[in-house]
Amino acid sequence: MEKFSKVISKAVPLPNEDVDTDQIIPARFLKATSREGFGDNLFRDWRFNSDDSPKADFVLNDDTYSGQILVAGRNFGCGSSREHAAWALADYGFKVVVSSFFADIFKGNALGNGLLPVQVSDDYLAELIAAIKADPATEVTVDLPNQTISFNGNEATFEVNAYKKECMLNGYDDIDYLVSIKDEIEAYEASAITI
Repeated sequence: MEKFSKVISKAVPLPNEDVDTDQIIPARFLKATSREGFGDNLFRDWRFNSDDSPKADFVLNDDTYSGQILVAGRNFGCGSSREHAAWALADYGFKVVVSSFFADIFKGNALGNGLLPVQVSDDYLAELIAAIKADPATEVTVDLPNQTISFNGNEATFEVNAYKKECMLNGYDDIDYLVSIKDEIEAYEASAITI
């Protein structure tokens, strides 16, 4: 996993609420076992017509918006527990998803795959979406060490699991983390009393 510290980027607004994992990556694309290529089918049924031509009115097909941050409506990532949803978002190029509520399993899958879910208040989310729509060049700063998000001088804090934060800051998956504390584990084992 890549190390994650701070992202400063334009953002893509997707204010739809209750976006479920089947909308993020439809089930028919879950046959692959590696994480690559899922971005091609991110929001597949919203992005493309049945003849594979892009739908002009979908935000990812609108050159007005770009960036590494997806700003989504409330209750993002609900539905089934497929980890592929996080894979698709990351493979497409998103590093952060902002919403006022995330499904718990999606949040865990995102954090485990280097995609930072930033949960903000409903009011802050509405202000952020309005700012992006008013000026698509609006830059959003997401600072993981300080757990802040800001745009146009408007800052908010967000919560993140301390263990997952450490993993993201260091680019660790769960195995990498264990390897990083190998000496501590060995010292504990050496000092443990055998019964």
